[in-house]
Amino acid sequence: MKHKTYSKLSVIAATLLLTAPAATVSAQNNQNLTLNEAIQASLQNSKQLRLSKAKVDEAVANYKETWDNKLPDFKVSGSYMMLTSPTISGDLTKSSKGGFPTVNKASYAMANASLPLFSGLRLKYGVESAKYLETAAKLNADNDKEEVAQNTINAYSNLYKAMKTVELLKENLKQQDQRVTDFTNLESNGLIARNDLLKAQLQKSNVELSLLEAESNYKVACINMDLMLGLNEETMIIPDSTGFMSQDDAGTLTQWEAMAMQNRKDFAALGYNEKAANAGIKATKGEYYPGVALTGGYIALDVPPILTVYNAFNIGVGLQYSLSSLWKTGAKLDVAKARLHQVQATQNIVSDQMHLQVSQAYQTYLLSNKKIEVFNKAIEQANENYRITQNKYTNNLVTTTDLLDADVAQLQAKLNYSFAKVDAVVAFKKLQQTAGVLLNNYQTTNK
Repeated sequence: MKHKTYSKLSVIAATLLLTAPAATVSAQNNQNLTLNEAIQASLQNSKQLRLSKAKVDEAVANYKETWDNKLPDFKVSGSYMMLTSPTISGDLTKSSKGGFPTVNKASYAMANASLPLFSGLRLKYGVESAKYLETAAKLNADNDKEEVAQNTINAYSNLYKAMKTVELLKENLKQQDQRVTDFTNLESNGLIARNDLLKAQLQKSNVELSLLEAESNYKVACINMDLMLGLNEETMIIPDSTGFMSQDDAGTLTQWEAMAMQNRKDFAALGYNEKAANAGIKATKGEYYPGVALTGGYIALDVPPILTVYNAFNIGVGLQYSLSSLWKTGAKLDVAKARLHQVQATQNIVSDQMHLQVSQAYQTYLLSNKKIEVFNKAIEQANENYRITQNKYTNNLVTTTDLLDADVAQLQAKLNYSFAKVDAVVAFKKLQQTAGVLLNNYQTTNK
């Protein structure tokens, strides 16, 4: 005969099944860890944030490289050459009574400096664009921090759920042990059928199996957190339940949407990308104009025994203009405008996504708070149901299966209530993330 009791226990065991691969943990070290400490550690050890930092460093270097184009160019060149006997003809050789002197070596040295005065505004807007892109990269890195923190919160909540499942199953297993002991005595005295004792023993076996699975899930959840936080994989983390006890005021959806528009780093980054794209258009238009630079130099030349030149300094203004820019710049300008249109389209998409994400997170948080109220009542109902069913069983008014079902329902109600409180905290953190304020309390330590 199949019993719903056993299938319910299987559902409880499956509640905490995680997708991480199984691993063997030995020489375990226990470490208490609060939610805030986990977030701090993940921000310090995240490989994703190291990649984000590298992107920021690249953007900073690109800005510096672009800004350096405004500095003077300075070039030095020189050469010393040995010559073969050249054939020289001309008026100078004819007028020389003693013949033209032999030339077998020559040397020269040159130094040139150039300071841009006007480059069609290409330098100005190129630097401006690079600066905007640097700011956008930093904002994207801050957004990545919020993603890492939210992932840590999710992993920490799974860890806590796994630990809480182990605790409740251990507590329930003690009850099953006592029931099996009581039923064994009743069966030996002929007060209950042996089939009822077998049902109780089977219930205990199912709880033992569920406990083994829950303990395995807890170990896997610990390994997952160890990897995220940069800890030794043998460390068994003990989460702090106080991080899941508080319920925050939901506020209004309008408040959260306004907060998101003001604080979302990814949306702000797109704003700077738009500014960079506009600056890029202006820089491209600058190619239509000539470049003007202040130039200066020094020349030294020695061709013995014919010519020696020293201290030949020069200074002036140079003008450069590429006629091909008249027909080449148009295509470059179209590319720059297309980049701007892409950024603007992305802004519209992200804006819609942001409103949807905030709305979903807000509704999820409201639902989580309602679930806490419902599951709190469910615990009272399950406890009362178990008490009544136990009394009826004592008076032979219900079957053993009914009693065991009531026991499982009581255990499930406790799990649901514990998980609901965790889910509410996670939902509020998710709401903060969608509004861009999740890490406001961590800015001092994560600059």
